[in-house]
Amino acid sequence: MPQFRARHYRTLLPVDVTIEDDLIADICEADCSDQEAANLPYVSPGLFDIQINGYNGIWFSSPALTTDQVVAVTQSLVNKSVARYFPTLITNSFEALHHGFSTLRQACEQSSLVNDCVAGYHLEGPYISTEDGPRGAHPLQHVRPADYDEFQKLQTASGDRIRLVTLAAEADNAVPFIQQCTADGVVVAVGHSAADTDQIGAAVEAGARLSTHLGNGAHATLPRHPNYLWDQLADDNLWASIIADGWHLPDSVLKCVLRCKSMSRTILTCDVSGFGGCPSGTYAEGDVGVEVLDDGRIVVAGQRQFLAGSGAITGDCIVHMIDACGVSLFDAVRMASVNPAILFDEPLPDLEVGAIATLSLFRLWKSQPESKLQSDNGGSSTFLPIDTFVCGKSRWAPPATDS
Repeated sequence: MPQFRARHYRTLLPVDVTIEDDLIADICEADCSDQEAANLPYVSPGLFDIQINGYNGIWFSSPALTTDQVVAVTQSLVNKSVARYFPTLITNSFEALHHGFSTLRQACEQSSLVNDCVAGYHLEGPYISTEDGPRGAHPLQHVRPADYDEFQKLQTASGDRIRLVTLAAEADNAVPFIQQCTADGVVVAVGHSAADTDQIGAAVEAGARLSTHLGNGAHATLPRHPNYLWDQLADDNLWASIIADGWHLPDSVLKCVLRCKSMSRTILTCDVSGFGGCPSGTYAEGDVGVEVLDDGRIVVAGQRQFLAGSGAITGDCIVHMIDACGVSLFDAVRMASVNPAILFDEPLPDLEVGAIATLSLFRLWKSQPESKLQSDNGGSSTFLPIDTFVCGKSRWAPPATDS
């Protein structure tokens, strides 16, 4: 029967948590000194990221992906306090996508760790814009019109686990594709799109519910108005996922998204690249070439103005939102745990008796300024994972080399 003491992510007060079977059996205020409380980690609902492309040099989109690699990435994510996630496959050939989803299905069937942590899969592309900028780092030769028959074959290979599809609103056949996916219970997002106002409106009317990494996968220069960023920000039917790693969006844009969408319809995602966790250098995966820069950015090789996924993890995005936007720890965590659960109709994670014990334990180390070290919103922060419980079990197993 696991028991631990930590600070509640909402109240910031110390609590004693007892886990029995898969559930929180008891949670009560802890009697401890202020000094002891200040040294405790935080406990929150398990972090849930809907866009993970891979990690440590492993890409879920790789045509050579193995089940052992899926297990390795999952363990690395758990070691970073990510309890649940969507493995994400980007634009590729049908054969590569079919292999990736088949391998993910096999990994879920063979590994209890993967099965418990993987909440579904995300297909990002190949039905996206062909234009430079909106296409991002997705290989042009594999971009194609929306094809529901092809999607159904991929869904079968996945074991019916594809729960999110990102496509361009202007893609050929986009509207009937969105309608069919929505009827199947699959969430459709607008992303990597150069759509006009009418095309975005048609996608939303057909059932699109999310903007994928809003503000990224876009032209470097846009008309003042109208443009597809304003259109998506203004549409109350669209939730927004954002990459709050400090590189993908300036702080002013993060604040504007929060004010347009509210904290109840904003989802934090790290969009970590398969080269996340890798040392600086030039890398290639299939038709995608990238550079990992010394400052941590991952960019398209030869086109450093275009980011190619992130090197950050979900917890890094949480602390950046706190520092950049002045939101509370409670609100930042909910955007990376409760909000995705709501959108995808998952059991709501919470810290209460009877809830599934899927929890993240972590510290926030504040480096500066000294006067704000006791503040939960001030200073530059670092996210330090401590433990991760998934379905009542501690899955924490960081190797000595895991950073």
